[in-house]
Amino acid sequence: MKYLLETERLKLRECKLSDADFIINLFNSKGWLKFIGDRNIHNTDQAINYLENGPLKSYKENGYGSCIVETKETQISIGLCGLIKRDYLNHPDIGFAYLPEFMGLGYAYEMAKAIVEYSNSILSIDTIQAIVMEQNQRSIHLLEKIGMNFVKTLVPPNEETELLLYQLSSNILQTE
Repeated sequence: MKYLLETERLKLRECKLSDADFIINLFNSKGWLKFIGDRNIHNTDQAINYLENGPLKSYKENGYGSCIVETKETQISIGLCGLIKRDYLNHPDIGFAYLPEFMGLGYAYEMAKAIVEYSNSILSIDTIQAIVMEQNQRSIHLLEKIGMNFVKTLVPPNEETELLLYQLSSNILQTE
């Protein structure tokens, strides 16, 4: 298995079609449904379609995408983290989501910080953005903890929900 990066407790790898069951579980978890929304991924065919037209396509077209976060100790998939190219944003968007049982353990911060460093040093991306619902205070806190700053509110095309836009430029990347 090829890993893109490793932290003290975690490994990050590209998604593969065999991750379909994990995707179904994550996309239907309480936190995902509340703060990201129902993406209508409830069976293996829908999950495979998402993987083929989402992360796998993004790796080929952009050189990055959402990736699977695994624990080093157990090699269990616990979440997604990575960069996403959105047509309505000027820069790649850092996104993260974890299964409920792995939240509150510092994993999201550990991997998000590593993604910021990786995006700058390996991918030469000088600015990353993030979008988040105002009600998602845990994610907002995490974005601020990795050094991102609030820029403005926006409503993505064909959506109704107003989101907060955060941004971090390489000249202020934190390397704590």
